[in-house]
Amino acid sequence: MGAAVLTTQVQAFLDSGELQRTLARRIGWATESQQAQAVTLLTDYLLQEISPALQALGFRCELLDNPHSGCPPFLLAEYLEDPQLPTVLSYGHGDVVFGNAVNWREGLHPWQLVEEGERWYGRGSADNKGQHSINLAALQLIHQARGGRLGFNCKILFEMGEEISSPGLAELCRQYQQRLAADIFIASDGPRLNAERPTLFLGSRGCCNFRLSLSAREQAYHSGNWGGLLSNPATQLANAIACLVNAQGQMQVSALQAPALTPALRTILSDIQPGGQPGDPAIDVNWGEAGLSPAERLFAWNTLEVLSYSAGNPQQPVNAIPPSAQAICQLRFVVGTDWHAIQQHLRAHLDAHGFNQVQLAILGCTPATRFDPTSPLVNWALAIMQAATGKKPALLPNIGGSLPNEVFADILGLPTLWIPHSYPACGQHGVNEHMLKTIASEGLHIMTQLWWDWGEQGQALLAQQRRHRCPLAK
Repeated sequence: MGAAVLTTQVQAFLDSGELQRTLARRIGWATESQQAQAVTLLTDYLLQEISPALQALGFRCELLDNPHSGCPPFLLAEYLEDPQLPTVLSYGHGDVVFGNAVNWREGLHPWQLVEEGERWYGRGSADNKGQHSINLAALQLIHQARGGRLGFNCKILFEMGEEISSPGLAELCRQYQQRLAADIFIASDGPRLNAERPTLFLGSRGCCNFRLSLSAREQAYHSGNWGGLLSNPATQLANAIACLVNAQGQMQVSALQAPALTPALRTILSDIQPGGQPGDPAIDVNWGEAGLSPAERLFAWNTLEVLSYSAGNPQQPVNAIPPSAQAICQLRFVVGTDWHAIQQHLRAHLDAHGFNQVQLAILGCTPATRFDPTSPLVNWALAIMQAATGKKPALLPNIGGSLPNEVFADILGLPTLWIPHSYPACGQHGVNEHMLKTIASEGLHIMTQLWWDWGEQGQALLAQQRRHRCPLAK
């Protein structure tokens, strides 16, 4: 089948309104994973919404119990066409953050798809119901075009707890490692670089949240009577933070610095310009690591952020020295960072600067991942994306945020290609969440051509990958 014929079929599908109707139905499910009592509803989304769509394409669907008691189950869908064909593993999540209906603007509701101009509004339209609906629709179109075949084997893992940090996902992937075995991972989540530029990213920065706290005494004391005599925990903690990250936002803990950028990585990121779109904040040019471009600072370096800081009563301050202070901080880091020893490195740095009285607690960490951006699989995907859209796609070695990519890259050992169908100003996790119809259209064209071409030359691409040697390690 020629590319022109496939493009015509995709456009006819879009014109039929089927994608919009499917997304409207899925948005109607209030799948808030933060609601403790929502496990039945989350399970029903898998059984009544996702399973029938995949079973119609010949997938065998099975609910898998979550290794974490009380958490929603997973859905594993398996399509075996021929054991000799290459296998794709894909992924999606059907849960969403709180609807927060009271704060959506007039005329919008989180559980109802509303079309306004080029936007489809509704909770999950961008994260992740719209994205997995596009990918499943593309599989449907390939199945029809090939007369009831895909041309490759396919497995899809759905979870319903991504918005609560994917409880049980890693354990499940270890438990079912053989059943989840594949040759490549292709999925969609997160945003593009911007609304206009199709994007391929290969992993994510890691994330570690930690708490710094200092308690000097049981109660506050009058600042006039005791100021200059009693230590101020808020002042001490502010100085402790300043020894970790300076006034220009540059992290000072040498043991947790990112590895030096390779020439290959610099070349890839030279084509990337973050921000600059309507609604984006202005980038502070003098903030962050010196000598790096904005793209290098965001996608190839480590940053330490203060997320919250509290002492005394911020709402009603009084003239008193607070007895304690607390800050929640976050390290975003790239591959090659010694993050397993983050507690030891932070503790040693604080102690070396005289802040042994500051308490440190690690609240949670997710690893960083990055598939080789020079891989022939990456070049193949970029070429498909450009052919499908007529636009030069952006290649991000990893996104600046975090995804549960480590389970696919590290536990399952797969090449990971992420093709997002959203953009930074989509309202994800906020009010008025929406998907752009232009991105939905481009996404469906991309994924249909990608699935089709994988069925045509997946074996040859895997052979090229086996012969490839990554230059980034040099």
